[in-house]
Amino acid sequence: MASGGTRAAVPAAAEPSFLTARRERAVRLSETLELPQFKGQPGWEFTDISALDLDAYAPAPATSNGASAQPTERPAIFEPDATAELRQLDAGAPVLSGELPAGVIVTSLEQAAREHPELVEPYLGTVVPGDDVFVVRNDAGFRGGAFVYVPAGVALQRPILLTAVQAHTGTELDRRTLIVLESGAQAEVWEQYLSATDELDGVFNTVVELVVGPNAGLRFVSGQDLAERSWVFGTHRAEVGPDARLDWVALGFGSAHGRVRMETRLGGRGAEARVTGAYAPHARQHIDFTTTQEHAAPDTTSDLAFRGVLQGRSTAVWRGNIIVDPGAQRTDAFQESRNLLISKRAHADAIPGLEIQANDVRCTHAAAVAQVDPDQLFYLRSHGLPEDVAKRLVIEGFLSALVERFEAGPTREVLAETLDRRLALILGD
Repeated sequence: MASGGTRAAVPAAAEPSFLTARRERAVRLSETLELPQFKGQPGWEFTDISALDLDAYAPAPATSNGASAQPTERPAIFEPDATAELRQLDAGAPVLSGELPAGVIVTSLEQAAREHPELVEPYLGTVVPGDDVFVVRNDAGFRGGAFVYVPAGVALQRPILLTAVQAHTGTELDRRTLIVLESGAQAEVWEQYLSATDELDGVFNTVVELVVGPNAGLRFVSGQDLAERSWVFGTHRAEVGPDARLDWVALGFGSAHGRVRMETRLGGRGAEARVTGAYAPHARQHIDFTTTQEHAAPDTTSDLAFRGVLQGRSTAVWRGNIIVDPGAQRTDAFQESRNLLISKRAHADAIPGLEIQANDVRCTHAAAVAQVDPDQLFYLRSHGLPEDVAKRLVIEGFLSALVERFEAGPTREVLAETLDRRLALILGD
């Protein structure tokens, strides 16, 4: 049986008292928590982690600054034209390259806690749930991490890239990210999770907190392409303030098993969120995304679209929920999940849900799972295209709906190239 185990706190030199206290609380709480059981806990009915023995994975080791900058065997998911990159290898000290505008902070979360406690303490742990077993393990064990702070009124012209690489097999890497945009700030942050080798067997446990202040705008692009022997668990949550906008993209390519939660809370009047997700598993991979759009204030808008392409004997589940809190009148929310099975043995589940506690709202959802349309293939083949080319065009058209959610420019180009490379891999091009 899987067990949460006791998570030992990771000692750190000159750690501020508030962070030490968080770690100590997490260790105590971890002694009372068990891993969720397959079909025994809501939200875990489709993802069996009974084979996971967390005690068999040692904490990811710390490495030197120089090692953090070394290349790995596996390529990056994306390489935008970034103004700066913060790169971390295992639990080593992250390395920052590039230049930042005045007032913008990009550093490890541990360093930010020491040097800017007034910016970290008010937010750390306030966005994600504190009783989740994976969040608790992350609280106790994360090292390094990433902290991005954009002061009020500052607009970044190019994105910030955050890269976390797990290099040692048989380890658990707890990755923690906190991004804070003050009032009126504008920024684009890309974060990618990678394995150093194809054969790496590890646990990657990531927690992300996004704080988007009043009138601010954040585009957050997150992707994982871990080795296909690894486990991934993610708890990602955003708090969006009045008249603020969040544009969130999630790409799920790697790992063997796991589950990622993506939750958006629209906490201020006029807040907007657009969430776009894509996954493309093959072989025996299993992908699990659970999304929540919580409307906690009136006059808020959310739009979520996920699309999956499944090859081989892979499986995927998307479970989405729109929550409208009491008093959140004039909510406008939409969610959809569409899956394309390009193998007869692939399987996908798409489960939308609504919890509405206000009477002046517009909330809709859609979900579909289908094989490649034979009529479309016949049409293309009747015009002289080989079957493999015809199938590739149908799949590209299916995914293009996601790319077209973005305006023409660097973001759209990078996403299109990323999806094209993944498609080439699972189709064996």
